[in-house]
Amino acid sequence: MKTELIDQLKKYFGFDRFKGQQEEVIKSLISGHDTFVLMPTGGGKSICYQLPAIIMEGTAIIISPLIALMKNQVDFIRNMTADDKIAHFLNSSLNRQAIKEVKEDVSSGKTKLLYVAPESLTKKENIDFLKSINISFYAVDEAHCISEWGHDFRPEYRRIRPITQEIGDAPIIALTATATAKVQHDIQKNLGMKDARIFMASYNRPNLYYSVRPKIKPEVQILKFINDNSGKSGIIYCLSRKKVEQIAEFLYINGVKAVAYHAGMDSTTRSGNQDKFLMEEVDVIVATIAFGMGIDKPDVRFVIHYDIPKSIEGYYQETGRAGRDGGEGQCIAFYAYKDIQKMENFMQGKPVAEQEIGRQLLLDMASYAESSVCRRVTLLNYFGESYQGSCGNCDNCLNPKEQVEAKDEVHRALIAIDEVKEKYKAEHMSDILIGNKTAAVKSFHHDELKSFGSGSDHSASYWNAVFRQSLISGFIKKDIDNYGLLKILDKGRKFIKHPKSFMLVRNHNYDEEEQELTGAPAGGGSGDIELFEMLKGLRKDISKKKKLPPFVIFQDASLSDMSIQYPVTMEELKNIQGVGDGKVHRFGKEFVALIKAYVEDNGIERAQDLVIKSVANKSKQKVSIIHNIDRQISLEDIADADGIDMDELLSELEAIVYSGTRINVDYAVNEVLDKDHQEEVFDYFKNAETDSIDDALDELGEDEYSEEDIRLARVQFLSNLGN
Repeated sequence: MKTELIDQLKKYFGFDRFKGQQEEVIKSLISGHDTFVLMPTGGGKSICYQLPAIIMEGTAIIISPLIALMKNQVDFIRNMTADDKIAHFLNSSLNRQAIKEVKEDVSSGKTKLLYVAPESLTKKENIDFLKSINISFYAVDEAHCISEWGHDFRPEYRRIRPITQEIGDAPIIALTATATAKVQHDIQKNLGMKDARIFMASYNRPNLYYSVRPKIKPEVQILKFINDNSGKSGIIYCLSRKKVEQIAEFLYINGVKAVAYHAGMDSTTRSGNQDKFLMEEVDVIVATIAFGMGIDKPDVRFVIHYDIPKSIEGYYQETGRAGRDGGEGQCIAFYAYKDIQKMENFMQGKPVAEQEIGRQLLLDMASYAESSVCRRVTLLNYFGESYQGSCGNCDNCLNPKEQVEAKDEVHRALIAIDEVKEKYKAEHMSDILIGNKTAAVKSFHHDELKSFGSGSDHSASYWNAVFRQSLISGFIKKDIDNYGLLKILDKGRKFIKHPKSFMLVRNHNYDEEEQELTGAPAGGGSGDIELFEMLKGLRKDISKKKKLPPFVIFQDASLSDMSIQYPVTMEELKNIQGVGDGKVHRFGKEFVALIKAYVEDNGIERAQDLVIKSVANKSKQKVSIIHNIDRQISLEDIADADGIDMDELLSELEAIVYSGTRINVDYAVNEVLDKDHQEEVFDYFKNAETDSIDDALDELGEDEYSEEDIRLARVQFLSNLGN
């Protein structure tokens, strides 16, 4: 059979040898066995069912999640065999006549592969039709969609097994690029293939470089990266359709050949943009995760995540689209913990079990992003594969972080887990160790444990690092069947009895607020610290002279941006974050003079090759808001008209006044605060050291004011006093 299979492989696909475990998988399927295939992106999964389908009797039913994926796969097979009838798809994009032609080709035996969406598979007319044909096997592509623990759960995938049983028995092959042990079990259980032959390739993609960066001015970082990698093909992933369009437009107006792709676009535009990317008419495609499944473009040189993904499985699969030809593949993710919190908020209202699962996946993603351990070690460990040493091809290996002795801390952590009988998650264990009397800690009387407060010499984030690295070292495991409860393994039990040296890697600090508190420019030292301090000094002098709080003049973020871009003219100052015409006119002259003198005195070469143009849409929205404020339209109506919520509207108003534009929101403030309360807020901010809303609420009282009240009153204060 081996010679015959290679001959067929050469005949239809042009290869003279199989890749990895492809041959064993194909033999298993041809022999009639249920088969589970786990291969990383680029590992050659498609051939595992395409070749058997062509050479076996009957028609293979390929269950696939995306219409765009089906079209590409069908086109590929037709081009390989020069026979348009050999492959078809059956989905909602076809009209009645097209469906009739597809069914005729299938019934005549001319079609060897029929691609079907799970939704189409459930239709009675399709079930009745499929009962009438000879089915060689069922292939479930992107099988992780079956599992609610997977990164792209599709409820309709859960119905595949009962429908295939109704249609007629045939072998099943399930294929995916990413699946933890839990997801693998879920797939096999749901498809009724517990006795399947399992083929697992290594998850390691040695050519991929992994890096996680703090999400500070990500657009600027992305544009600079693309300019430094001119002409290379890349994908940028965003979680929202709105952000996809914003980033695509931002790149386009800055000279990058970029297009957008998301499910909200009309199908003609969406598929046209995909084709432009595949045909190299554009270099970059900005997309939601809807893009990429099954897209066979081998020379993608970078994958950037503007937003951190919702799970490590999703991250691994999306980064796997880089360097499929074995060449260069740079994988860069931008991370801020507030994005994790935002995604957790989006889960509210969903079933409790779904929330728990989603939250656990997010915590695992956050752990990966914040960790200073070799990225490859962490990724492979997550999927149950061990990797020894350092990979030498990730940010953490190329820029090693400080290590500290943590034998005592690991011992304390393990003792605490044992004391609560291994029935709680890492977050709860951290609260116990630092002595945090949360409602949960008190309700379980865990504030009475010996371990309570035993780790108060460290922060919760430190203890989370201890748990993460104990997990990687094999001392503990997360019981994923029980939402991530921490369990002590044999190696951990031995450590409790005989503790030994344990070097803990200090984690990155991705907390933007903490970075600003250090006095260094936001961005963790990416700006000129000496200039930043000089700018703060100038701001302080002006604030005393004008009797204004410093934040009314310029925010720290604006000073930080000045310390990065070195604006030496009033026009250049307008390009600084949070600086508009009003600020430039009122305060700009002295700041520009200081920066110009500093640049000349220190012989600084400014990076003027990266001139960033802003997107017009945002300014249009701001103009619309200002006009509506002038007309004294209610804030709720303004928000509805622009399709944003109140939080986003307040953010827009804050950006407007911080940049120096005067707006009159007195009418809106009068609706929520009486004159006495307005004066109290005004007096507070006039004497405050910072513009922090949290500090204002602490001082003024949360019983008296809401966060929205304070934010709106702050807009009034800044506009009336500062602009």
